[in-house]
Amino acid sequence: MIPAGLPYWRLSAFYFFYFAVVGTIVPFWGLYLQSLDFSALEIGYIGAILMATKIVAPNIWGWVADRSGQRLRVIQWGCLLAALFFLIVLFKHSFWWIAAGVALYSFFWNAVLAQFEVVTLAHLGDHPQSYSRIRLWGSVGFILVVVGLGALFDWLSISYLPVAMLVFLLLIWACSLSIVDQPFEAAHVSAKSLMATVMHRPVLSFLLCAFLLQVSHGSYYTFFSVFLEELGYSRTDIGLLWALGVVAEVLLFLVMHRLMHRFSLRGLLLVSVLLTVVRWWLIGCYPDQVAILLLAQCLHAFSFGSAHAVAIEFIRRHFHGEIQGQGQALYSAVSFGAGGAVGAFISGLVWSSSPVLSFALSALFAALAWLVVWLGARGPEFDAHL
Repeated sequence: MIPAGLPYWRLSAFYFFYFAVVGTIVPFWGLYLQSLDFSALEIGYIGAILMATKIVAPNIWGWVADRSGQRLRVIQWGCLLAALFFLIVLFKHSFWWIAAGVALYSFFWNAVLAQFEVVTLAHLGDHPQSYSRIRLWGSVGFILVVVGLGALFDWLSISYLPVAMLVFLLLIWACSLSIVDQPFEAAHVSAKSLMATVMHRPVLSFLLCAFLLQVSHGSYYTFFSVFLEELGYSRTDIGLLWALGVVAEVLLFLVMHRLMHRFSLRGLLLVSVLLTVVRWWLIGCYPDQVAILLLAQCLHAFSFGSAHAVAIEFIRRHFHGEIQGQGQALYSAVSFGAGGAVGAFISGLVWSSSPVLSFALSALFAALAWLVVWLGARGPEFDAHL
């Protein structure tokens, strides 16, 4: 049941187009850079830059939003400036221009999602379990884009990829203009109160797990499409395989609120991370076995879907009131930022030598994340059900 008065479709549309951008860049960005004759190391560097801005941007913009009381205005300006700076990538194709354009546009684009999560949860009020039903439209956007672009790039040059990204960036901005923010007072957050929360053992364990889990995704996000194309898969096939993973994620989001009522966050996270280990092992060892690859893609429901839903709920439980925006930003910076950057960098170093080794390292980092959850993720925030 959707709560009465919730601007469901406007919130959902934002997620739809935000993840349409993700569906453009994640599966096809490596192929686009490869078409510009970039080396695996250069592709890894640019992937690391894209992720590294998530270390800084969410915290800066979270700080601005919490203190100004203008969270939605921060989101709107972030969307617009991301689109404007992306014009560099559209018109300049050397390594240093691409690197600069990616750094500038992603600094603003990566400021957006963490703050929009706060806006969404504020609209949900006493119904946080409905979050997954809004967030699933982001997955739908991803699915439609990867399937459509995968088929398109089988007969049209992948050089048109930046055009598609720019269109979606502008649509995100348009969606942000349609949303009315929930009123809140500018916060006076002390570094002491934020650090006191972060320094609890369950929170440190959660953040370390989130970091390691995203490091493990480095090979997948940076080189999975390149890997498949080298094995003879068409770009249509590549798009469908990416879409399958997100279809599985959508199906899980539909029932996630029920799972959170039945199981603890710790239990859900342990299962999710363990299945992530299995996923990277399957992709690394059996990429030419279609049935096994299909199974591995279905495990995206756990390696990202349930792990992310657990993370959002954990932050809601532990980062209260005035530090909620900072909590979302910190999660984004540590996981998708630092973890994603380290994962992209490591995969760029290793990939030319051995794709199998790259995915083996991914499985190792996921196994370390599981160990962190097992040893440290304890306490009422992890053990309680919704």
